[in-house]
Amino acid sequence: MEHQYAILDVFTEERFAGNPLAVVFDADNFPTEFCQRIAREFNLSETVFVSRPRNEAHSAAVRIFTPVSELPFAGHPTVGTAILLARRRWPDGGSQDGLIVLEEQIGPVRVGVSLGGKRGDFAEFDIPKLPVSTSTDTDRETIAAVMGLQPKEIGFENHKPCAFSAGVPYVFVPVRDMATLRRCKISKPRYDELFGAEGQIYVYCRETVSQKNDFHARMFAPHIGIGEDPATGSAAAAFSAVIQTFDTPPAGTHNYRIEQGHIMGRPSIIHLEINSEGGKLRSVRIGGNAVLLASGIITV
Repeated sequence: MEHQYAILDVFTEERFAGNPLAVVFDADNFPTEFCQRIAREFNLSETVFVSRPRNEAHSAAVRIFTPVSELPFAGHPTVGTAILLARRRWPDGGSQDGLIVLEEQIGPVRVGVSLGGKRGDFAEFDIPKLPVSTSTDTDRETIAAVMGLQPKEIGFENHKPCAFSAGVPYVFVPVRDMATLRRCKISKPRYDELFGAEGQIYVYCRETVSQKNDFHARMFAPHIGIGEDPATGSAAAAFSAVIQTFDTPPAGTHNYRIEQGHIMGRPSIIHLEINSEGGKLRSVRIGGNAVLLASGIITV
């Protein structure tokens, strides 16, 4: 049988930037191991498998795989798949706004899609689960050893290492500037000792390449087959709790732009919107662009 697939670059307005994503259609009868084999073959940070939704009111059911494991939720697969499904629903190439609902393992994810506007094809979704603190070890000296840094290079202002999850767990490591961020290099033995099979490291600073942006970030997850990721929406979702904890924005809606991937030669922009009330997060949205790079057929 033949199955269509597409490759998109996500969290970018330009091809050959952002985070590449493979999307495979009509995967209803694909067993888990077969999905994993295809994801290993594409060898991108994530591959999405699209099938018929369980609820007819929804757009599609999706499964998300890294080269070595399945994820319950991820940001750039959500953005890219929603834009691709919207383009298939409205194929005339004109401007169009619509709603795509994806059934992910974490639950239904509602994605607002704007096609062909001033920003190109753009999608934004409400995160399905607000971030919660996790119990991962965030000792500064231990993390410094994992990252190849000195303990004094970790932290800025009142920001210090912490751990949150909005469906996928992350350890958040603030560093003082981009020069420090560039020097980060994972020690795999120390990483395995600290994290085992849980958690990813998200390193960030306030210094940015563009003055339009608010934070610069890198993400490392070698235990799930991602040495470094050029754009990580699920991390940005959990990062909302970091902003709420350390920057304590006043009540209301606040918008941030996170740049990532520059050190890899794949610059990306993630849009993060948080709504705070009473010193707590009330809602979080993640948004970004995606562009189609290639399409083809898988014969199975």
